[in-house]
Amino acid sequence: MLAIVLTGILLTMAVGLGPVNGQSVQDAVQDQRQDDPRAAKVRMDVFKLGVGEKARVEVKLRDNSKLKGYIGEAKADSFTVVDSENGYRQTIAYADVDKVKKTAGGFSTRSWIILGAAAVGAVATWAIVKPAVCDGGAQTRGPC
Repeated sequence: MLAIVLTGILLTMAVGLGPVNGQSVQDAVQDQRQDDPRAAKVRMDVFKLGVGEKARVEVKLRDNSKLKGYIGEAKADSFTVVDSENGYRQTIAYADVDKVKKTAGGFSTRSWIILGAAAVGAVATWAIVKPAVCDGGAQTRGPC
């Protein structure tokens, strides 16, 4: 039993876990003192939102252009926004950003309109088809 435990410890030490290369929130706070206050605020917002497909954002740049997508990567001086539709990745410096805001990842207004129209169509179809199929209430089988 001791040999198995020692072997496991040696393997763990040999393989080990590499250091994490991400920047912590504390490091971002320390960098805040050295940077432009607006860029530091954007950096903090990006680190709070996190990275991945659930970190959906809308980025407004200082030249008034906008980007939508999710945060693919966050570094000390820049972050990457990935467009959800086509996978295009764009790296943006924190100093070039005016505002970063979280967007809802659920259904858009357009999706709700399509779902509503489908529901109304289903109800209307049922109201028209049921009397024709049920023969005015004379039948008692099936959907009647």
